[in-house]
Amino acid sequence: MKIAKTLLAAATAALFAAPAAAQQVTFMTGPQGGSWIPLGGALKGMWEKAVPGLQITQTPGAGIANVRGVDEGKAHIGFGNSSTTVDGLEGRAPYPKKVTNVCQLANLYPQYFQVVALADAKVNSFSDLKGKALVTQTKGNTGELLTELALKLNGLTYQSLAKVSFQSYTDAVGMMKDGHMQVFTLGTTAPASAVMDLASARDIKLVPVDDKTLDELNKLYGGYYKRLVIKAGTYPKQDKDVPVIGYATHLVVACDLPENTVYQMVKTMAANVDAMAAVVKSIEGITPKDMAVDLGIPFHKGAAKFYKEVGAI
Repeated sequence: MKIAKTLLAAATAALFAAPAAAQQVTFMTGPQGGSWIPLGGALKGMWEKAVPGLQITQTPGAGIANVRGVDEGKAHIGFGNSSTTVDGLEGRAPYPKKVTNVCQLANLYPQYFQVVALADAKVNSFSDLKGKALVTQTKGNTGELLTELALKLNGLTYQSLAKVSFQSYTDAVGMMKDGHMQVFTLGTTAPASAVMDLASARDIKLVPVDDKTLDELNKLYGGYYKRLVIKAGTYPKQDKDVPVIGYATHLVVACDLPENTVYQMVKTMAANVDAMAAVVKSIEGITPKDMAVDLGIPFHKGAAKFYKEVGAI
């Protein structure tokens, strides 16, 4: 009997000493040179520390590709852009079909669609892009989609340009510095480190969006784009406010991720706002209520549980 008790005690001790079963998840972030990769690294660190057994693998991505990746089971977590995530839920192009396994984790911060021209390129409006050499993000990125849409809404296409190239932020900046390209478009934070890098070497000008383009965009896409303003002084020699197309960066997760895992993830984010803001300044001061803003995407059960607990929804 004594031996049996000893064995039982040893087995119980071993059980409690055993690590939690590992949960491997993939996190799709963003293109090289953007803010999503470093922010993804910060989130990975805090989540792995807070959720026993959680192991996160980061991979590069882009807004639309991330939503598709989560829906298709290639990833479990991804950054998204509110406007194009809603396109996926509605089954609109460029998605081949409706996404059905994508749930909202948290709203994070505003994104600015920036059209950056070399100062000597004589680009003062979207219609002036005709005949210019333009570099944008890789196909499947929200910034690239918006570039094509902005051209279309002004009676232009990629074929209307002198040349077009699809590159990472880093390579795009290099091409602009060398004078191979005249215009760089990207959807990211403001100030964007890539644009600051470019402005350190060349004089640049931000091209404003006009009301007609923004109104037409929202007629086509259900009002999910906003008029945001990049304040004067955000970039070197920027002496006036510049209106741009805006939307939100948010985090999506697979709807079938365990409820408690997702609950712990969003709770950890709410407790570590300063750590996230150290990477992306726009996150500074975000509250659970801000994180729970309805973007038209269904909340994951784990996220909804946390937001309800703290009175955010």
